[in-house]
Amino acid sequence: MSSPVYIRMLRNILRKLNYHLGPQTHAPGEAFDVERLREAESALHDLKMPDNGAQAYLAKHIPRLARTLALVPPPRSTGRVLELGCYMQITPLLSRLCGYREVRGGYYGALGQTDRKTIQFPDGEFSCLVDHFDAERDRFPYADGHFDLVIAGEVIEHLTYDPMHLLLESRRVLAEGGSLLVTTPNVGSITSVAKTLDGRDNPQIFFLYNRPLPGEPPEIGHVREYTAHELGEAVRLAGFEISKLFTTFISEFASHLPLLKFLEENGYSTENRGEQTWCLAVKRSALPVDRYPFFIYSP
Repeated sequence: MSSPVYIRMLRNILRKLNYHLGPQTHAPGEAFDVERLREAESALHDLKMPDNGAQAYLAKHIPRLARTLALVPPPRSTGRVLELGCYMQITPLLSRLCGYREVRGGYYGALGQTDRKTIQFPDGEFSCLVDHFDAERDRFPYADGHFDLVIAGEVIEHLTYDPMHLLLESRRVLAEGGSLLVTTPNVGSITSVAKTLDGRDNPQIFFLYNRPLPGEPPEIGHVREYTAHELGEAVRLAGFEISKLFTTFISEFASHLPLLKFLEENGYSTENRGEQTWCLAVKRSALPVDRYPFFIYSP
């Protein structure tokens, strides 16, 4: 039986009071270069999106997008970067801030279609090609070893069929020693723990379906969110060497931080309990590959 509404409201209030007035549990320091982070945030604030909806989305997600840019490694032999799920947010800054001479986008759609997208800046225009393909079924339309960097920001949690295909194709199109940067919500976060203990909400960070609209194709929500450990293992088993794997906390969910002490007192790890997972990995051709890891695919 559900608790009365007033009981649930009181519980939420007490949870917030416990966070603000009780013993504090602070998140550990983040693994970002402070100067690069500041520069990225400033550049993102200055970006002009094509409509109000896109501008509002950008404003809300600047902290995550700036951290993504702050993790981008410098160009290597090819000077090329591929951004999967390209929404033209960090895209122009991969050139202007990070120094990549060629920026390419990948977006879900019929294989063979390519769009040219542009962003206006006071000192000129940024333009890049965005190729359409299915990142978990199609062979990416690029030659082997074409890129120094592939970015899959908030993509892998939306895949419905074969996430290892995306990781393995990313590996194929990367030059030896090139990098893969993956960001995704962490289903093992302290917020997921809080939701599970509360027993009322799905533990995924974003679990809602989009409302169906007549005449519009359905959007795919979060199909499967990964723990940081799972993400690291999937990337490693795709033939990458993990350079960085960690999580960060989102201030929106800060009222759940006291539960870290609860986990510690009851023998559970408090490592990688932030709501956002970051994985930076390097292609190593000599490393073995497991095409169908047991924790992702059925036997």
